[in-house]
Order: sequence, then structure tokens, then C-alpha cells
Amino acid sequence: MATSFNDQLGQHGAWRRELALRLKLLSAWMKEHALMDAGVEARLRRLEDQMRSDKVMVAFVAEFSRGKSEMINAVFFAGYGRRIMPASAGRTTMCPTELGYDADVPPSLRLLPIESRLHPQSLADWRQAPEQWTHIALDVNDAAQLAQTMEKVTEVRSVSQEEARALGFWHDQEPDDNPPLDAEGRVEVPRWRHALVNMAHPLLLQGLVILDTPGLNAIGAEPELTVNLIPQAHAVVFILGADTGVTKSDLSVWRDHLRPATDAMETRLVVLNKVDTLWDALSTPEQVQLQVDRQRVASAALLGVPAQRVLAVSAQKGLVAKITDDGPLLHASGLPALEVVLGQGILGQRQDILRSAVARGITDLRTETSRVLHVRRRDLAEQKMELQGLGGKNLTVVKNMRQRIEQEKHEFDMGNAKVHAVRAIQLKLLGEAYVLLGSRTLKAEMAVLAAALQKPGWKRGVKGVYAATFARLRDNLAKAYTAGEEIHSMLAATFGQLNTEFGFSLLLADAPDAQHFQAELAEIEASHVQYLSLRNALKLAQPEFAERLVRALRSRLRGVNQSAFDELELWSKSASAQLEDQLKERRKSFTRRLEGIDRMQTAAGGLDAQVAEIEDQEAVLGQFESRLQLLTSYFLTTAAPRPSLE
Repeated sequence: MATSFNDQLGQHGAWRRELALRLKLLSAWMKEHALMDAGVEARLRRLEDQMRSDKVMVAFVAEFSRGKSEMINAVFFAGYGRRIMPASAGRTTMCPTELGYDADVPPSLRLLPIESRLHPQSLADWRQAPEQWTHIALDVNDAAQLAQTMEKVTEVRSVSQEEARALGFWHDQEPDDNPPLDAEGRVEVPRWRHALVNMAHPLLLQGLVILDTPGLNAIGAEPELTVNLIPQAHAVVFILGADTGVTKSDLSVWRDHLRPATDAMETRLVVLNKVDTLWDALSTPEQVQLQVDRQRVASAALLGVPAQRVLAVSAQKGLVAKITDDGPLLHASGLPALEVVLGQGILGQRQDILRSAVARGITDLRTETSRVLHVRRRDLAEQKMELQGLGGKNLTVVKNMRQRIEQEKHEFDMGNAKVHAVRAIQLKLLGEAYVLLGSRTLKAEMAVLAAALQKPGWKRGVKGVYAATFARLRDNLAKAYTAGEEIHSMLAATFGQLNTEFGFSLLLADAPDAQHFQAELAEIEASHVQYLSLRNALKLAQPEFAERLVRALRSRLRGVNQSAFDELELWSKSASAQLEDQLKERRKSFTRRLEGIDRMQTAAGGLDAQVAEIEDQEAVLGQFESRLQLLTSYFLTTAAPRPSLE
């Protein structure tokens, strides 16, 4: 029997928790035995946090009345024995709704009033202002209360044409798309702009985030939804009607908002919902299946996706089958096949990404920790040889040895001044990178774009304005990482000199590569350019819409720049921590050598005891090496099973 998406997500969550626990234990052991510098500690903490907090976002996108909310009920909430998301006939979800879990937030439905559109803040900004949202407590164990509360996302209010225009729901240039007027000449608009559901549902506890969207071609659609939230989803389920296939409106949504790059096709899944409308008692099962297959192939051809990425499903029949435990009906609904594909695609992909991150981190940790142990063993070996060379020597020789060690220590301390100078330059270059990727520079770039977009009238050349803006953003990113290359060159020379003069074993990792972030900028640019269709060009003629679009872009770019700088800073910090650790070890070595000489001068027979002490310390370091290999082998050799087909 196929493994359901819920079961696969549970396996994925258990796997992440196991990795996080083992990373925590490894970190504690290394800290206890002083094997961890600041850079290693930061990387281990980042890996552990990534394992614990990794999210999997699935976005459900469709035009109105395609059954999005029913699909969410069938896949995720059938365990409640009833519908949780409103799924009646006609328009249901009137505002984008995110379902997830945050332990720091009480179980609740948070609703952002639609009037927030009259202010310039982006959705990302409003998320940081919880007092501006309406909060409704949720009881995750009370299905009736949950369902009743979720009805709030269907609420509407009646406003004048003028207010509808200000809110973005009435466009004089698009009269055919405007909502109908009631008898009093008023317009019905959503009561809420955005909804956030926080609940300790078993799937949401595993890191699942569900995004339920209203029609993306609706006249009031949020630009931040289409250019920020949906592009960042790990999987997008695009829902069509099985009886209609790809309509003109569906094709517009796909081309304007969802069509992925060729290498990202696995993030898109097309579902022909309500396939039960094609079930016909007057046709044989083979004839019905042939009709379904034709619709799948035709839809795949129109959207430009492989036919295997198009599935036929009846969410309603699947929900009923799960609640009534009707196996044959569940199989006929096609829901199990959808769950398997979702699990294999997004969960398998997330596990591959996480495994790769852990493998890289643990490999680097092994290398750096082995280097630390090597330095300690070498220092102990030199100290032992030094002490053994003093056997049988008179006090004058011992005194001369002490003076020589003190001279070495003095020369070493003098060399530290060069290290301080290098650190000053390193911080200066890092500061330059921060300025290039910081909020002030980004704000200035966005101001140029906003000025171009907010000019009255038709926006000729808007794609050129975007191209110029992103060219400057890519240049800033390249310059910031050039500063990283300069830091690398300077540290490489410094490390080489210290290795030669003091016998250090400093090894500098390659400077971070900006390629990943450059690719992310290219994806963001592509999503915005794709958004600038003729239909949205009419919206761009409105200054308030253009302003919201720019704010959405700035919010997304801020995250990219911050991640790029964090990676550069962590690499720089790790290099500094490695240097500081070996400087500290050398200072300790000088202290141990001087203490050994002093003990020889004051205690008869102290030489043999000290040599034995050093040999004991060497044995302990050997045990540390073996224990490190044992603790880290799990991460490198244990491959988590991909979600299975069976």
C-alpha cells in the first residue's frame, strides 16, 4: 500500500529530530573537551537550528471554485472527520491563508484587516506588528470550533467604489474585471487582507506550512503573494477542473505567475480536480479512464509540463473515503497517488538538501578538529622531547633552556601585532561588504525603481528598468564577495607565514561563492518580469500598486542579501576562530613548557613523572580522535530513506 503524505511527513520529521539531537550531543561533547572554537560552534548551531526549524511549504493555487480548500481538507485534515477549511460552493477563501506552527505564538487565527492596504507597509512589515492583527483563539482538539473559526476567511464587507478603488479592488482601466455593483452601487471586497493560522496539528508540528490562495487573477490579488510567497514554496499544486481542463483564465495564471524554469519543474504539480464529474455509469471504466487520460495529456501540452506531472483527483470523494474508511473509493479518488508524488518530490528533495548540508558541515568539522588535535599532539611531542633532552643535565643547562623558551615566547608575542593588523583589515573589508548588502544600499536601489514605476501613466520600458536595477544588485553582490576574496588572499598569506615561522597548521577554506545568491537574484528577477504581463501593466499604471510591488521586492531582496552576508561573515569568523584557537594553544604550550622546567628545578625525579604525564595526555588525545570519528560517522554514513513508493 502506498505511504500517505502524512506518514511520509512524519518520517521526515522524525529523521530531522534525530539529526538535531545527535548534533546537539556532538556539540556538547566537543565543548566539554575544549575541541570547539567559535567558528565550529556557530556552524554546528546553525546546522542544528536548520534541522529543528526546517519548513516545507506547499502552496495550493487555482482560480475560484476549483476545489483548493477541499483538496487541503482531503490531504491534511481528514483526521478530524469533517471539513476544516471552508469549501462550500462559490467563492470560499477570500484572502491568502497560511497554516503553520510557531511554538512562541498561542494557537490562533490572526487576521490582517483589508484597510492595511491603505498604508505603504508590505506584508512582511505587517507580520512584525502583531497588535495590528485580529486574534482569535483556536482549540486544536475541537474540530467544530476550528471549522467555525476558519469561516472567518470567507468574510466580505461592502464599500463604496471610491474605497474599493483605494483598496485596489476597482480599476477604471479594467471595467470587465471589476466586481459587480449591488443595488446601492457598492462593491463587495474581502474583510481581511491575509490570514495566519497557528495550530499544533501533527503535520504542522513536523514543519509543514500550507498556503491557500484566492484566485491569482482576481482584480485585488496581492503582488507580494505572487512574487514572494508562491515562488518560495517548495511545491505548488495548481488545481484545474477535470471537466474543463485548462481554461483561458487558468492559462493566464500559469503563464503570469506559476510557469517554472525547466530545472524547477519538479516543484510544480498539476491536479485535475473533481474527476468524479467524468465518472459515467453509461460508460465502461476503460472508456472513463481513456477520457481522463486525454484530458491529462491535453492539459500537460497546454501548460508545457510532462504528462506525469498532471494527476486526476477527486478531493471530495477522497475526503469522504478517508472519513468513512472506504478503501475502494479512496483508490478511485486518485488522492493516494497525489500524496505519494507530493511526498517523493518535496520531502525527498528537502532530505537531499539537508543531508548535503550536514555532510559538508561534518566533513569540515572533522578536518578542523583533527587539525586541533594534531597541533596539541605535536606540542606535547615537542615538550616531551625537550624534557627528555634535559635528562642528566645540570641546573645551568636547565636555566638556559628556560631563557630560550622565554625568548621564543617573546618573539611569538611580538608577532601577534601583525595578527592584530590583519584582523583590522579583515573587519574593514567585511564592513565594506556589509554596506554593499545592507538595508541602506538596498533602500536606495529600490527608491530608483519605485520612482520609475510611480511615474503617471503607461509604464513603457518597465522591463528595462527592472533589468538595470537587478544588474546593479548583482554588481553589489559581486563586489561584496570580491571583498571576501581579498580577505581570503590576505589570510592565506598570513596563515602561510605563521605556519612557516611558528609551525602552525592553519588551513584556510575557500572563500564563499556568490553563485547561489546570483542564481536566486536571477529567479526573483524572472518572477517579476513574468509578472509584468499586459494585464498587470495596467495595474502598474496605479502608483499605489507599483509601490506595493516594490515593497514586496525589497522584502524578498533583503532576505537574499542578509543570507549572502551571513555566509560571508560566518566564513570570516571561522577563519579568525581557527587562528585564535592555534594562538591560544601555542600560549598554553609555552606555559606548560615553562612550568615543566620549573618543576624540574624544584623536584627531584620530576622528569620521569612529567614525561609520563605527557604520554597520558597523548593517549587522551588519541581517545578523542577515535570518539570524534565514532560520533560523526553517523552523519556521513547513515542515509535517511527517501519517501518510498510502496
